[in-house]
Amino acid sequence: MKLSYWVSLLVSLAASVAALPKIDAVSYDRYKVLRINTYGRPSIIKEKIAGLSYEQWNHDVYRHIDILISPDEVAPFEALKLDYQVMHENLGDSIIAESSSRSAWRRQAQDLSWYDSYHDYEDHIQYFEDLQHSFPNNSELISSGTSYEGRDIYGVHLWGASGPGKPAVLYHGNVHAREWITSPVVEYITLQLVTGYTNGDNITRSFLDKYDFYIVPIVNPDGFVYSQTTNRLWRKNRQPPPSSGNQSCIGRDINRNWEFAWDANPLGASTNPCSQSYKGEAPSDTPENRGLDKLVRQLRDGAGIKLYIDWHSYGQYILSPFGYKETLYAPELGKWTKAAGIVSETIRDSSDARTTFTFGPSGATLYPTTGAAPDHVYSIGGAEFSYTIELRDTGKFGFVLPPEQIKPAAEEQWEGQKVLLSLLDEEFFDGEGPA
Repeated sequence: MKLSYWVSLLVSLAASVAALPKIDAVSYDRYKVLRINTYGRPSIIKEKIAGLSYEQWNHDVYRHIDILISPDEVAPFEALKLDYQVMHENLGDSIIAESSSRSAWRRQAQDLSWYDSYHDYEDHIQYFEDLQHSFPNNSELISSGTSYEGRDIYGVHLWGASGPGKPAVLYHGNVHAREWITSPVVEYITLQLVTGYTNGDNITRSFLDKYDFYIVPIVNPDGFVYSQTTNRLWRKNRQPPPSSGNQSCIGRDINRNWEFAWDANPLGASTNPCSQSYKGEAPSDTPENRGLDKLVRQLRDGAGIKLYIDWHSYGQYILSPFGYKETLYAPELGKWTKAAGIVSETIRDSSDARTTFTFGPSGATLYPTTGAAPDHVYSIGGAEFSYTIELRDTGKFGFVLPPEQIKPAAEEQWEGQKVLLSLLDEEFFDGEGPA
């Protein structure tokens, strides 16, 4: 065939691809995020705003309700004459500001300018590869499976002088796509473990000589990428809905999809595929969850899991099992609460910001959650300590946390982790009482 035919064909194909409809990014221009004071009577406030179209950002509504409203709802909201504060006057501007600051990162794992801005998914992969390469004799890259769209759920495994095979510390970040702050916090802790061990820091060396660390900074890569390219407030994965349902309702909530207590409480998750907390059609029916659970069970059947942390934002909480029932308390609740209290005090005292974390059993402290990771990793995975940590802030910025808060958030969590890791073998209650 003549060259002109192939050129014509290629031009025609290119034109066809260009003609495909593009998915426009969701705009939040002139959208507002508002905090409504409830004064302990949230049901009355919810009744008053029932006629509005809004997205609720928080669930700890006893003191306040945080809502996102469109420009069309501003006047009807103001007519209600509620007591409120503005979190984001124009959420669109806040999102632009959040992503406009791109630091001159030199693509070196030790370069702390990485923590001056948020980064793309591919850069996160490169950063973790660089971290692992800087610690080659005591680490390996790992995978916890692949996402629905085929992205690797990558991570790193760290160990100390005597080699791998000790009880595990397992960290999960970016379970919910829009919670961007979680990944750099987990990465910063990883960096401190690597550099501290390399530089001969005795405390850090003791952690890695005693435990194996398995760190997965982006559990939900499809949702994370989508939140960066299309909808900043996306939460779930990108799995299609059931074939019989509304095909526009994409995604499942990975943190309502774990096997344990998946269907234990109708208040703990949604059966509506359009909901932000849609639990799926069956336990572990997301590929992300199946891969994560496989690693949990492997660690359980090996040397066991000493500590599990599921990193989220926002609200500043340290939450332990159980989440699925508000009145159910695990036998280990005493030591979990004691350790969380010490961690909270340490974080508060670590900087002039005096960042304060509330702590307690998840269901009673915050709200019911079924099919949630900490309950599962404790009950099925046998973790001795199991927590959700909700990072900064308490609502001034919510999910859209400015990049200048990345490094302070990460630094205070490292201070907290140093204390928590030192407490894992502590005997909190010896039964002897005061002398």
